[in-house]
Amino acid sequence: MGTHWDRLDESLRAGVDASVAEYARVRPALETVTAELQERIAEVFSGTEVSPLFVVSRTKTVDSFREKASRLLRTDGPDAEPALEFPHPLRDLHDLVGVRVIVALPHEIREAANLIKRRRGEFDCREDREKDIGSVESGTYGYSSRHLILRTRGNEVVRGYQAHLGSGVKATGNYLFEVQIRTILAHAWSEIEHDIRFKNVDPRAWSPYIDRQFTATAAMLEAVESTFSDLFDRYRAVTGYWDPEGGGKVPLTPERISEVWQMLLPHVDRKSDDDWGWASELLAAHGLSTTTDLAGLLEAGVITQVRQALAHRYSPGPDRLLDDVLLWRFGPRHIELTAGGDRQRRESLQRRLRQMDAYRGQQA
Repeated sequence: MGTHWDRLDESLRAGVDASVAEYARVRPALETVTAELQERIAEVFSGTEVSPLFVVSRTKTVDSFREKASRLLRTDGPDAEPALEFPHPLRDLHDLVGVRVIVALPHEIREAANLIKRRRGEFDCREDREKDIGSVESGTYGYSSRHLILRTRGNEVVRGYQAHLGSGVKATGNYLFEVQIRTILAHAWSEIEHDIRFKNVDPRAWSPYIDRQFTATAAMLEAVESTFSDLFDRYRAVTGYWDPEGGGKVPLTPERISEVWQMLLPHVDRKSDDDWGWASELLAAHGLSTTTDLAGLLEAGVITQVRQALAHRYSPGPDRLLDDVLLWRFGPRHIELTAGGDRQRRESLQRRLRQMDAYRGQQA
């Protein structure tokens, strides 16, 4: 196997060597550009709702530059002349400067990318793509990352670097660089994988077991990331239940009661005959008409106490458990408002209320 440089045709080595030498000369000046662009990208998020965990950058090393500059174009036949993929690497390579934006959850990748692309006064987005190493479509696992190729617009630090390149380069302040946006879990996976798999160029160190374990860890991290995303969505939805000007003021239709119940109490058994219409009538009898009213009623601690007080022989469905929670909160008033002329229901409610009172007495 070896490296691209090891396999490079002798006729091309002199040209690559010259490019590497020039890159080594200008790299210190390019590091100044890297620091500038990291700062400019970090400033994009100032005063916004997107807060990356961190923003980092790197300037491609000389060794990495040599390896990439040594890549060959694919040829059509054995007699074709070898040709470099990047004949002018200082100009052709767009990842000499790389900035990474690391976020917590997948949805923040899109939000961060959109904020960066809106900075049209500073950056011109020349390419935007998802880089998936492993995907649902292919049935494989790996990390995914959003890659932007940006061009600076009249940046003064870039002008200084371009002046350092010599008289053959116009100091326009325009420069192409790469921004990668990924989650913290994808970042950790890719960093470790890169260190183990790609930095070790000795083919004897390769093992199918290593590939298998990287695939397994990628699958586990994807599952964890998905769970974190679900938790975030659930938290955001539940937070909205307490917003009097947002989700909290939504009326309690049977459909809304079902939605809120499943969000707050997904572990409570569902039954095919759940009567959300009856649940709506029970709540309306007490003047509970908004989502905030229902969220305040379904406190986890209250649900636990009701279960312990009644010691249900069978796990109650949502409509029955809601009836019990209302009885726990409103006591005899719940009986008067909802029993009506149904003697059997009245007796059932009275019996359950006696159980609740006895439980409360034991806990006092």
